[in-house]
Amino acid sequence: MLVAAAVCPAPPLLVPEVAAGAAAELGDARTACSDALAVLAASRPDRLVVVGASDADRQGPYPQGSRGSFRGFGVAEADVRLGAGDGGARPLPAALSVGAWLLEHARWGASPVEGLAVDERLAAERCLEAGRDLAARDGRVALLVMGDGSACRSLKAPGYLDERAEAFDAATARALAAADVHALAALDAGLAQELQAAGRAPWQVLAGAAEGAGLEGRLLYEDAPYGVGYFVAAWS
Repeated sequence: MLVAAAVCPAPPLLVPEVAAGAAAELGDARTACSDALAVLAASRPDRLVVVGASDADRQGPYPQGSRGSFRGFGVAEADVRLGAGDGGARPLPAALSVGAWLLEHARWGASPVEGLAVDERLAAERCLEAGRDLAARDGRVALLVMGDGSACRSLKAPGYLDERAEAFDAATARALAAADVHALAALDAGLAQELQAAGRAPWQVLAGAAEGAGLEGRLLYEDAPYGVGYFVAAWS
């Protein structure tokens, strides 16, 4: 049973050690993420699942205690762990590593934690099925859903400017604000790929998990620094 969800952006730049001198630029986003995690803690979950996109080779479940690293971004002392435990041999993909950092930063102790990485190209129906499977687990389940909007919001964006990007992100923001599972489920996977919106698959996992849960949503943050759409939302 899904009792709450938080949606946060997944750029490694959220981690101050990675952002270095630019850390203050995402200060409001980090604050909003902390507020969203407080909503999760207040829901008293029995289990928290961190959901994020990955490439096909790194998709699948990650047990509690799995480790991640930001060494690929030039930071040797910013390793993270997905809750306490021995974890597994596979390192966390970047999105789950950022989620693990957010939880460490918030000193999460409300429940055990595990991860689920989904292929960012996974078909919508399979994303929805994955979400339904999460919600069908015993006990009270909460989700921390990591994902970015379009990376084509400006000329200097990683994907350059695409005039369709702003409308795509606006529709996503409305769906997250209203906890509209039908609107999230209807996001066009092909368009999302063209707009480099890596959050599409994790958001559709959320849509599947939230079917029939009766959750209400709040959009806590929306911006497009660096030409990439970032959203923070809390569903409870």
